[in-house]
Formats: sequence, C-alpha cells, structure tokens
Amino acid sequence: MQQGTIFSIEEFAVNDGPGIRTTIFLKGCPLRCVWCHNPEGISPEPQYMDKKGERTLCGYKVTVDELASQIIKNKDIYALNNGGITLTGGEPLFQADFVLKLLRKIKPFVHTVIETSGYAPVSIFKEVLPFLDLVLFDIKQMDTVLYKKYTGVDNHLMLKNLETLCSSGNEFIIRVPLIPGVNDTKENMLSILNVVKGVSSLVRIELLRYNKIAGAKYSMIGKEYEPPFNPEATPQIYNVFEENNIKTIIL
Repeated sequence: MQQGTIFSIEEFAVNDGPGIRTTIFLKGCPLRCVWCHNPEGISPEPQYMDKKGERTLCGYKVTVDELASQIIKNKDIYALNNGGITLTGGEPLFQADFVLKLLRKIKPFVHTVIETSGYAPVSIFKEVLPFLDLVLFDIKQMDTVLYKKYTGVDNHLMLKNLETLCSSGNEFIIRVPLIPGVNDTKENMLSILNVVKGVSSLVRIELLRYNKIAGAKYSMIGKEYEPPFNPEATPQIYNVFEENNIKTIIL
C-alpha cells in the first residue's frame, strides 16, 4: 500500500487557494532555502521536536486510501464555499508517486491545489497538472547563481516547469516570498514579469513579506537559524506587476 509522510493538516485554511480549505503539509524538500519557515518539513522522515520542554514526533505515515477517505468525506463542506484541499510542504512533489495516486482518487470529488517550488522532473510536473484545478507556484529567485546560493540547488528545473505551466492552460498563482536583501530587487521582479506577462491563465501575483518569526522552529529540531541577511530588515516592494495590469496581492 502506497504511503506518504505528512507533518501537519490545517483545517479551515483561507490563504492557500479559493474558499475554505484543508491544507496538507508533506515532509521532504530538496531545497535548503536560508529563510525556510518550516524546517521540520525538510527531512522526508518523521523527527522529534522539542516544544516548551515536551518532545513530540513531527510527521507520520499515511496511506493514499486513508488520506483520500478523510478528504472525500468532507467534499460537501468544501462545495458549500468553493473550497477544497491544498497540498504543500516541504515540497509535495518530493513525494510525487504518493501525490499522484492521491490526486487521482480525490480529483473527481474536490477542488485540488498544489503549492510547489517547481523543483521536480519535468515529466512528473506534466503528469500532475491534469489533476490540479490551481497551482501555487513559488518563485524564490530568477537569477541562476543567486538561486543556488540561497536555496542550495540549481533553478533550471524551476524555470522549465514555469515555462510548462505558462503554456499548459492550468490556472496558477505566482507566489514570491520577499526576503530582504536576497530577492526583493526590481531586477528579480522584472525577470518574473517577463515570463508571465500576457499568460491568460495567470490568476494573480502574491508578494509575501518575510515573516520575522521564521526562525522560531529551528531550535525545536536541534538546529540554529543563521540567515545570511538581516532578518529585521523590511523587504523592498517593487510592484511592477500591477503597473502591467496584473492583479497583485501583498501579504
């Protein structure tokens, strides 16, 4: 029986797609973003966290059938407010086989969204698209050198999958976490604009300001948060998107 590993299920989420949703956080991520605010989602395996002196296990195994049944039983509730489920992480496509099997089971019943960095083989990304009603595509940095410097991986897969998404017809939202001194530059925003401008299936851009409590969880898993930027700084906002008639939300 196909199993996946998740570390949290958030009910009544309102910022991860339309309507009221259930957001499912899958463990495992190939990126090492220096600002990661879910460090417990990086390792693909369950791990212990110390919260206020209490040691708890973060992450557990679940089968496709178990999770699908849990989702489908709430389908009428989701339908009342045009909600559904959102798969995030970590990087959900890190567990691509599990995600594909799950989406095949639930897609006829609920609205499906995935939040992804786009770091996955192009063949997998293409395979998952038909089972998604909306894609939340995170773009950290368009520059190849800077992307690798701050995420630990090359951005060629992200760029290729972004190109695939733009030509797929799937509705999508671009999410940009604004990290002060890292990617909050006009050059980065213009590079994103050049790719998505004129794509009819783009719903909007979401600019997400850096969360200053992002490092709070690191000590819980025995790590130190040492970002190579000033976490107290306020990120710059260059809204070149609205200037080009693209709906933009700043969160």
